[in-house]
Amino acid sequence: MSTLFFLLSLLFAWQAWNLYHPNFDHPRWSFLSFAFGLPTGELAPHIIFWQALTVAFFVLTGSVWGLFGALGFLLCVGAWATMALYYYEGSRAREEVATALINGLGKTYESKIDSEFRERFSSEPDNQLIRHPLTHKDPDVEYIQNIHYGDHGQRLDIRRPRDPRSERPMPVLMHIHGGAWIYGRKDDGQAVPLMNYMTKRDWISVSISYRLSPGATFPDHIVDCKQALVWIKDHIEEYGGDPDFIMVTGGSAGGHLTSLLALSDGHQAFQPGFEDRDTSVQGAVPFYGIFDFTDEHGLHHHEGMTELLEDNILKTDMIGNEDAYREASPIQYISKDAPPMMVIHGELDTLVPVKASHVFTDALTATSKNKVVMLEVSKAQHAFDVFPSIRSEYVKFGVERFLTWNYSQYLKSLGN
Repeated sequence: MSTLFFLLSLLFAWQAWNLYHPNFDHPRWSFLSFAFGLPTGELAPHIIFWQALTVAFFVLTGSVWGLFGALGFLLCVGAWATMALYYYEGSRAREEVATALINGLGKTYESKIDSEFRERFSSEPDNQLIRHPLTHKDPDVEYIQNIHYGDHGQRLDIRRPRDPRSERPMPVLMHIHGGAWIYGRKDDGQAVPLMNYMTKRDWISVSISYRLSPGATFPDHIVDCKQALVWIKDHIEEYGGDPDFIMVTGGSAGGHLTSLLALSDGHQAFQPGFEDRDTSVQGAVPFYGIFDFTDEHGLHHHEGMTELLEDNILKTDMIGNEDAYREASPIQYISKDAPPMMVIHGELDTLVPVKASHVFTDALTATSKNKVVMLEVSKAQHAFDVFPSIRSEYVKFGVERFLTWNYSQYLKSLGN
């Protein structure tokens, strides 16, 4: 038992070390860094609590003794201190969000947000939500599941407020889940904190499914997203939504599809059978997305991403088929008419390089006539927003400000 305790203390120490020194160099190890780093970092208080209970068990059973017992105990204490430091460093996101919004929208952007929305802004994290990070239901949110859309058995879920304050049609937030285009579900928890939060502020949130690889081959994924958008435009009024104001968000593969959807209105290859339909949106918030399948700037951490695309998504080698990879790349669709975008990425993302988001937003800023916000979240791992934490709460508040800034401009254009 004493040997087991020492080995366990080494694991705890590695988990803490990995938060600040994740692996970027190898597909398997970088994924392992992500798999351990995400929950350890964003759920640190919970992890520390359960690890402390485990150590208490070893102490009470007499398994912590001698040199290795003392060393193991010190390793555990050091690991917990490191985890706690990392977690509370997430409060830096408050200032990072504020700076990013000012840089992208201007110093006076908040004054251009309708006072009705500003009055409801939150400034401090929801500690109740942080204490119960796996709670996906909210009593103030009506949840309508598994509505059919499209031609391939796709389904979508709708969240709407049970008691909306306004009588006007509500703005719509469309969510596209991630999962490397091969797994994930519309109801798996990703972006649930954001969707519930915005729904309670009189938005309607629509989370969609789409065909997954390896059964699906690109562009099946984006075709399904566009079919979902068309369904929203045709039917969301029945649920109290405004079909003329739709923002889209998603993370990872969902970030790729979010940005591609936002930039490729009218691209016929992505709209088979509905080529003439309007698939424009009023803005987009991609989280840690993949914006260039060709990796023209050589930013990918390793060959894992290219191998995934070649083997499972496009199912063809990149060499000799560069045009197909360009067609799947959101960065290729940037134009002066690109809608407003807020791009969010963690500094220590081991799966998708944060530099790629900077390249993408630089190109957007240089070309688009609309606003662009780039938010790099210090120390954050891939998918950091999945769990409510100090870091993800402040980022959520920033997304709210970006969404409502855009919606306020829309209402002003209508004379409201």
